Amino acid sequence: MKVLSFKNGDEMPIIGLGTWKSEKGEVGKAVKTAIENGYRHIDCAATYGNEAEIGEALAEIFEEGKVKREDLWITSKLWNDSHLKKDVIPALEKTLKDLQLNYLDLYLIHWPVAFKQGVAFPEKDEDYLSLEEAPIGETWKMMLEAKALNMIRNAGVSNFSIPKLEDLIEETDEIPELNQIELHPYLQQNEMLEFCSKHNIHLTAYSPLGSSDRSQAMKAANEPSLLENKVINQIAKKHGASPAQVLIKWSILRGTAVIPKSVHKDRIIENMQSAGVNLNEDDLKKIANLDEHFRYVTGEFFVTKGNSYENIYDE
Repeated sequence: MKVLSFKNGDEMPIIGLGTWKSEKGEVGKAVKTAIENGYRHIDCAATYGNEAEIGEALAEIFEEGKVKREDLWITSKLWNDSHLKKDVIPALEKTLKDLQLNYLDLYLIHWPVAFKQGVAFPEKDEDYLSLEEAPIGETWKMMLEAKALNMIRNAGVSNFSIPKLEDLIEETDEIPELNQIELHPYLQQNEMLEFCSKHNIHLTAYSPLGSSDRSQAMKAANEPSLLENKVINQIAKKHGASPAQVLIKWSILRGTAVIPKSVHKDRIIENMQSAGVNLNEDDLKKIANLDEHFRYVTGEFFVTKGNSYENIYDE
């Protein structure tokens, strides 16, 4: 499988299993199924609420001798309530304990916003910490401290806009290795792709299939479906592939990692087989015309009366 190479020589498989929205009682089995069928990259996060079950699955797999720890790439993310200097390492320790690991291959600042300790999602203005109270640069320094302590091998960010990346780059001698963002044909983010390529920052695409299993509260009225898109389906039919495989292969061809989520064995296997789909230049031109700059994950769940984060992406 194609990999993305990091500065320290580590290699991240370009296709990973996403675990956002994977329910307890299902996610462990999905992780085991994925690894048994060739996946070596698992994407996690503390806020998904399922890292303990993933940790149990990983421990079982290691015990069975199917893979070794060093064969896998495990990513997790720092939640918004642990941005203060004193909270970063304890949050990471909790994630490592839940995942039953000694280190992460990649640890990301999940969002460029900060909550008070213990806040899962903000309900009122007072749930937030200002950037003066919890500067992103200070959080980033603690991410690098975690790396120095060998708790993580690589550090990055998630949901950072170009201006926020620029601000962070100005503050540090060690820039993020990766930015995980929403990427798909309706939101192609070509400027971000160019910026990150220039600064040697890898990209991981989340919600690559349109995240149709999001909660109804997160969905816009009459939002477009990627999997039902006419062009995507025509291309899929031409290649004897599924629409999901076309979408995943599109991400791979752009040089971005991609983390489709599924808990169904057939789909998990199908998604991995996307690497074998051969899209041509005509296919890519047609897909390029689908860009609507449409976001499935708007960030509106961060909005309270006095804290307007509609512009969290600086658009």
